[in-house]
Amino acid sequence: MAFVGREEELAVFNAALYGGGCSVLYVHGPGGIGKSALLRRFAHEAAVAGRPVSMVDGRMLEPSPAASELVLRDADAVLLVDNFERIQGLEGWLVERFLPRVPMGALVVVAGRNPPDMRWQADPGWAGALEVLPLRDLRAGDAQALMDSSGVPAESREPLLAFAGGHPLALLLGAAVAVKDGGAGRRWMPNQDVVATLLDQLVGELPSAAHRRALEICAHAYMTTEDLLRAVLPEDAGTLFRWLRRLPFVESSSLGLFPHDVVREVLEADLRWRDPAGYAVMHDRIHAHLAERVRTASDADVLGAVAALLYLHRDNGDPADFHGRHGEGEFQEEALREEDIGTLLRVATAAEGAASAACAAFWAERQLEAFRLYRRTETGEPVAFSAWLRLAELDEEELTADPVVAMAWAHARATTPLRAGEHLAVSRLWALPPYRGNSRVMDVIQWRVIGNCLRSERMAWSYIEIRHPNQAWVEHLRHFGMHDISEQPRPGDDAYTLLVHDWRAVPAQAWLERMNQLLVAGPAGGPNAATAELAVLSQAEFAEAVRKALRQLSRLDALAASPLTRTRLIAERAGQNPATALGDLLRQAIDDLREDPRSVKSHRALSVTFLRGTPTQELAAKRLGLPFTTYRRHLTAGIERVCADLWHRELHGTDAPAYRST
Repeated sequence: MAFVGREEELAVFNAALYGGGCSVLYVHGPGGIGKSALLRRFAHEAAVAGRPVSMVDGRMLEPSPAASELVLRDADAVLLVDNFERIQGLEGWLVERFLPRVPMGALVVVAGRNPPDMRWQADPGWAGALEVLPLRDLRAGDAQALMDSSGVPAESREPLLAFAGGHPLALLLGAAVAVKDGGAGRRWMPNQDVVATLLDQLVGELPSAAHRRALEICAHAYMTTEDLLRAVLPEDAGTLFRWLRRLPFVESSSLGLFPHDVVREVLEADLRWRDPAGYAVMHDRIHAHLAERVRTASDADVLGAVAALLYLHRDNGDPADFHGRHGEGEFQEEALREEDIGTLLRVATAAEGAASAACAAFWAERQLEAFRLYRRTETGEPVAFSAWLRLAELDEEELTADPVVAMAWAHARATTPLRAGEHLAVSRLWALPPYRGNSRVMDVIQWRVIGNCLRSERMAWSYIEIRHPNQAWVEHLRHFGMHDISEQPRPGDDAYTLLVHDWRAVPAQAWLERMNQLLVAGPAGGPNAATAELAVLSQAEFAEAVRKALRQLSRLDALAASPLTRTRLIAERAGQNPATALGDLLRQAIDDLREDPRSVKSHRALSVTFLRGTPTQELAAKRLGLPFTTYRRHLTAGIERVCADLWHRELHGTDAPAYRST
């Protein structure tokens, strides 16, 4: 098999070989990354240079004494030690006793999965003598060259690269399968033989089932923290986290731990094939933990929380490309300040013209806190702005200032108007031309938009405007219940697409469940399989439905037909038959009136009329010992009170304090 790439590593070795570099070269990287192949190439280079070469394999019980003696007596010798992780316990002996005795001019190369001890690297006595080379994936061009040498059909290369990235062993194993199964083309997937072989070579035997579960969690999540591990695997989370961070194929960043991409891929493929039910349980726990993080994160942490949540849906049409992205990001988000408004206008004008820039200026004057500025991390250059406009009402000037907002407002009023205390939100965006479409900054802006959608209280509608539609993103949002309206506003010469969602009909939690079900069950489950849309009733419609349900309280079949069974009130009582839940809710609402001394009489009237099966109101008044007009007054007041209490909870959630009239 042809040797490809590794020019930088070869340059370092050759510098040391010809006397211009270090005397000890330490190469480390995960299994299958090409350490042994690199050492064989080093041996070839040394032989060409006329230097005697010895190789030691750490899989032997002990190093070869003869090889050691060769280095100790020959200043031209080259010693190559492979699989050093198998004899890592000898590192102290190597550093303190063996290497100091190596004559000037000899070269020692050590290769293993684990990096050298930090004390060795930090020792000033080794400065200039020790060179540490972490071995990474092959570059894209080198990976293509490896597939060329393996004879991989052109149509199979894209899925093979998507699976293996630049990991040499994964590429070679996948290439063998792709060549054999030449007809698979773009449908190529690694078979279980490839997955099993890679697991053996990259991961090996694990200490226990708990350690395997911890590694599977690490493979499924974007970044793994001890907090995440504890949420999914409560026992010994700290111990397991410390074990994970010491694995040679697990790296760390400021956000947490992440495995090598190929290790992630094979662990995921193995678990989904071997234990689909266990995979679903693990996914649900991670998903629930990350969804809660999105809801509770500080504003500064929202982007990371949303990115981590969406990463779980990386195989389900999410347009953001997470593969190999573990850094802090190419772009930074910051809140807009007064002194940034001039920059906003320059970017908006360059991005979309004077008319759109005028809209940006108009809203920046009224809702400065709604704006975010996006800069390139490396240069600080401003490249985009976004705004999340919260609107509960619009005056005439606002209606005429921005056609995008006016179109959104008109759509909401014509479809299902805002109810008391609700608002709609319009997402506006201005990005310089090089950063439109599929760009990293657009990913960051989309994370902010989704975070706003999932965190907003009392939001009825959201409208996301897209001037230059990214069709993949549009289709993705449609898949999850967002749709574009037929009208296209025109702030200038260009038409805009408005993607809309009614968060009362499909609230945030239901939207997340829909996404989740699509991931676990696949597209065959359908976008509506997870949850039905809720009914969005006006206050008058809601009150009429409550009155009718009270009259039908003893008839479960009639309650089942009530529109109240499709409201937020009942949706939040998960796991219960909707008709039964509605009956229980009405009985509880009546019973709650006893707690208010002002409503005791109303409670008695409601109880006798609706809870005790009294056939007529005249008989109910007689049982209460009240004149009929007095009874009717108490009953009417009680019904109005129940309607108001339940309406309050419909708007504010079932955990909200009950409504109290003044």
